[in-house]
Amino acid sequence: NDISKLWPISYEGQSDTACFDNALEFLTQGGYSLAHAMMMLIPEAWAGNKLMDQDRKAFYEYHAALMEPWDGPAAVAFTDGRQIGATLD
Repeated sequence: NDISKLWPISYEGQSDTACFDNALEFLTQGGYSLAHAMMMLIPEAWAGNKLMDQDRKAFYEYHAALMEPWDGPAAVAFTDGRQIGATLD
């Protein structure tokens, strides 16, 4: 059973940063792009945002049903060697 090799994603006693890193690695190893995984983990403030594009809002609504956002505050810069980005919580 290969699924058992994935668990646990994080371990008791790990720092918040280590847990976040493990979750990000889990998502990218599962096929999500780095940008997509980061948008899942640290979404923009979309609820009640009347100025946000409806497609973007739908993206966040869908992913909110899959997982809870990372609790911050945080400023995170990321790269995979080909793409670089940054986000604020």
